[in-house]
Amino acid sequence: MTKRKEILDWCAQQLNIVQFRDFSPNGLQVEGRDEVNSIVCAVTASQAAIDFAVAQQADMLLVHHGMFWKNEAAAITGWKKRRIQTLLANDINLVGYHLPLDAHQQWGNNVQLALRLGWQVDGCGGEQNLVQYGSLAQPLTAAELACQLELSLGRVPVLLCADQQQPVRRIAWCTGGGQGFFQYAIDMGVDAFITGEVSEPQYHLAQECGVAFIAAGHHATERYGIQALAFAVAEQFGIKQQFFDELNPA
Repeated sequence: MTKRKEILDWCAQQLNIVQFRDFSPNGLQVEGRDEVNSIVCAVTASQAAIDFAVAQQADMLLVHHGMFWKNEAAAITGWKKRRIQTLLANDINLVGYHLPLDAHQQWGNNVQLALRLGWQVDGCGGEQNLVQYGSLAQPLTAAELACQLELSLGRVPVLLCADQQQPVRRIAWCTGGGQGFFQYAIDMGVDAFITGEVSEPQYHLAQECGVAFIAAGHHATERYGIQALAFAVAEQFGIKQQFFDELNPA
């Protein structure tokens, strides 16, 4: 039997959560049973993920996107009430790690995406070290890099803002909603920047600065960090874990 507090303390230390300025609480968000023998992990604490955790009789739902965010209405009504009600009725712990999981240099979303794609990781930088940079194993065109992402992530199509034949070797990336770091990537002198989402200005920056911008999906680019963390927790404490995925095109 593993106590919830043991897992929370271990994760807090391994992810160094105290060093991050985040807009979501990191750690326990909804308290369930004290002992944990089974974990379900998911990108987001959606109703579908919660229902899956219930069906699997899990003691903990471990997520990247939790349920509480700054500048969000505090009232627990509608969808938020239903999610919390399901967790409490089944005594399931909801535990979330946001920016600390993005930036972690072993289990983080950025590093895990690079491992999946075979990218060389050279370092990290930007605000709270949320941008990773490195290089491709071999030079590709922007179109070939976009195709590589589509095949690896199973997300078709990804959005490419660039000359299709533009050569790419040096890259920077930030999973999820990292489009605001595009200027930082441009200033670094990379050939391409990969993230999950796109906003209107990035198209123009890509055209005018000659740096390819690729949006490969917020959910799609952030599926791997939470799985790596759940596997590490399961290995550390000798408990079961499984991943719940959703067909989220965003």
